[in-house]
Amino acid sequence: MKMHFSIPLSEDLLEKFGGRYVLYSVYLEGFLFCKVRYSQLHQWNEQLRRVFGRGVPSFPPKFYLAMTKSMADERRAQLEQYLQNVSIDPNFTNSDVFISFFRKLQLDTFKIQSQQAFLDVYLADGKHLKVDIQTSDTAERVLEVVSYEIELSRKLLGYFSLFLIQDHNDGKLSVLKKLAEFELPYVSLQSVKESPYKIAVRKWYMDPSLDKVLMDCRTSVNLLYTQVLQEMEKKWITPSAGQMQKLQMQQKAPDKIKFLKLIQEVRHYGYMQLDPCSCDYPEIGCAAAIHVGNNEISCCIKLPSNQIKEVNFKINRVRCWQVTFVGSLPGQGLDQVLELRFEYNDSDTWRWIVFNTKQAFLLSSCLKKMITEQLTTAKRDQEMIELPEPGKAKKQSIHGSQIFHSGFMPRKTKSSRPNEDDCVFEKIREEDL
Repeated sequence: MKMHFSIPLSEDLLEKFGGRYVLYSVYLEGFLFCKVRYSQLHQWNEQLRRVFGRGVPSFPPKFYLAMTKSMADERRAQLEQYLQNVSIDPNFTNSDVFISFFRKLQLDTFKIQSQQAFLDVYLADGKHLKVDIQTSDTAERVLEVVSYEIELSRKLLGYFSLFLIQDHNDGKLSVLKKLAEFELPYVSLQSVKESPYKIAVRKWYMDPSLDKVLMDCRTSVNLLYTQVLQEMEKKWITPSAGQMQKLQMQQKAPDKIKFLKLIQEVRHYGYMQLDPCSCDYPEIGCAAAIHVGNNEISCCIKLPSNQIKEVNFKINRVRCWQVTFVGSLPGQGLDQVLELRFEYNDSDTWRWIVFNTKQAFLLSSCLKKMITEQLTTAKRDQEMIELPEPGKAKKQSIHGSQIFHSGFMPRKTKSSRPNEDDCVFEKIREEDL
């Protein structure tokens, strides 16, 4: 699936000897990732072609005349599309030529040398590990170091990830983004050092039933248990009085596994909570509290009339979605004014529903994760019940999903429904898993 690369900004600069060039600001999940020139991307594309051949997406052509503003905008959009297309194939994103290129760009952009450093990685109970790393270590490598320190089984690493989080003065917690495996956590943290952000380990799956996979590892049980306690403290999860009484009994025991089984009965357990935002459902001007998980977007919506409406948008009724950059607030950064809109089958009628949230990219990542888990489960279940007859080839285990998602839109369209000519829709296929 496409990663959320975007190039919403570029700047014209002077060469040392008088020439001019354009420096593109590449954002990943709404945060500045690196800055790069066309010539650097062109050389990198040639490297990719030498390694992978014709499978590499087409690269925007050179202009041999001075670029007009429309030509410059076209190139910026083409480069953005190129990065999104390259990131579809895990063979590319897991390759040395991909990782080493972006490693150097991240370090150069933020003027950080590759050297030994200590990085604080936080756990849900508030404790942190001071891990000994290289500033050039990727998130994948840092997570491996953390897992060794806390004795987490390597086979369970895929159920956890590193996240950029923010603790607010009022005690609330915001999860801002999941770090990509090739992202450099040390650099990412330095790039937002003016804000109180942290790198934290959290579980990364949206289906609460997957907890059972982690029950045989003491460390993974501890990670789940402390994250649940944190989310209860932050009011992400609000058990009823009866549920709370049972949970407190298991805490006193203490029996963490029984506690985790009990907590699954609590509404919104295993969901990702987003900060309060605005939406246009069921009418414009509504406020929404969003929990996303277990194949739905669960919303507590406050209408302009101050009435409260509970709405659950089921993922199997979502046809497509896109993130759009609406604008920026002075001094607030690019990621402050974003919207996520999705096309939803509401009472047999397709309509677009819009959330205005700075966590639009995180919400989109959660939607992709839920669909991936659905397809994986369907594939596994079908493989278990389908046994090929002797001499016959096995049937295809899963059909392509009819759900699509789009790339990042750099500007808001004038129409209420996005112009599909301006969108990059991607079909989620079995080979994307």
